[in-house]
Formats: sequence, C-alpha cells, structure tokens
Amino acid sequence: MPEQRSHTRQLIGSLVVAVLIVAIAIAVVTAQFGPTSAAEQEAIEERRELREERLEERRELLEERREGR
Repeated sequence: MPEQRSHTRQLIGSLVVAVLIVAIAIAVVTAQFGPTSAAEQEAIEERRELREERLEERRELLEERREGR
C-alpha cells in the first residue's frame, strides 16, 4: 500500500511538471510569434521599402545631375 501511494505521488508530480513545461513552452512561443510579431514584421518591411525608395530617388537624382552636365 505505501509503495502504491509513492508511485501515485510520483505520477501526479510528473504530470504537474509536464503541464508546467507545456504551459511555459506555449507562453514562450506565443510571446515570440504573437500578434505583435506580425506588426513588427510589417514595420520592418515598411522601413525596408522606404530605404529602397530613398535609394532609388538618390540614384535618379545622381543620374539627372550627370545628364545636366
């Protein structure tokens, strides 16, 4: 009987630890890939597009200057 209680306690303890590990894993994944992640990706993409536009404008300006000479 005491041996069975020990196994039961060990089983319950293992299940509690497993549930905690799963809960922590879900929290970490949600924090990294949650709704803010999409907004951050969009902001990064927008900044990249702005840099490309500015670079293109500079190229055009340099080309116009070269043609004007």
